[in-house]
Amino acid sequence: MLNILLSGVSGAMGQVLQSVIAEAEDAQIVAGFDLKTDCGTPFPVYADLNQCTEQADVIIDFSNYKAFDAIFAYAQKSKTPIVIATTGLTDAHLEEIDAASKTLAIFKTANMSLGINVLAKALRSIAQPFEADFDIEIIEKHHNKKADAPSGTAILLADAVNDALEHKKTYTYGRHGKSCKRTNDELGIHAIRGGTIPGEHSVIFAGNDEVIEIKHTAFSKKVFANGALTAARYLVTKKNGLYDMQALLDQ
Repeated sequence: MLNILLSGVSGAMGQVLQSVIAEAEDAQIVAGFDLKTDCGTPFPVYADLNQCTEQADVIIDFSNYKAFDAIFAYAQKSKTPIVIATTGLTDAHLEEIDAASKTLAIFKTANMSLGINVLAKALRSIAQPFEADFDIEIIEKHHNKKADAPSGTAILLADAVNDALEHKKTYTYGRHGKSCKRTNDELGIHAIRGGTIPGEHSVIFAGNDEVIEIKHTAFSKKVFANGALTAARYLVTKKNGLYDMQALLDQ
């Protein structure tokens, strides 16, 4: 049985992940971490992880980025592998993650969806022929409660495109205030926030008289929860290091 410590229990993704894990025969949540501890869960929830006595095989972190320092410090102190699904992390956080991966097994990706990561892999293989004569734009749509923009997934897809190009593009985030035409070295990234959209990402290759558009739509948060659980199962079999969904797909 895979014993999980869930960070971000009371959040939208934390609640979905509880449901997904409850249906799994090989996994269970043994403890949670959240500022709100009275969550009505069958497992204890701690606001202070120094009080946590349960032993977990892996941590899944779907908390707000403001809570990341506490959960990541606990992972390092307890040597518990951690799946990081939190977005909005700073460059300093990313440097800390990279350094900690020398002594800890860490799984991090901007999007836990299998479909998004297969799309990123595909973009690396198809983008190069479009480099010279096509303009490349990415549009991402999310619910009105998402705080960070653009999404980490939009950057993940932009990076996948850039990986394939001989001459790297410069990311342009929206065009408000620009009084010049689009340049050839731009890769435009645009964010839309509204309603309850779980997540939609479109990658557009616009050429003369033709357009190729590749789109991924998440119809519920369950796809991210299933991906996080798959990542947790994968991570506990690994030694110290930094892993992502591409590594999982390539195994």
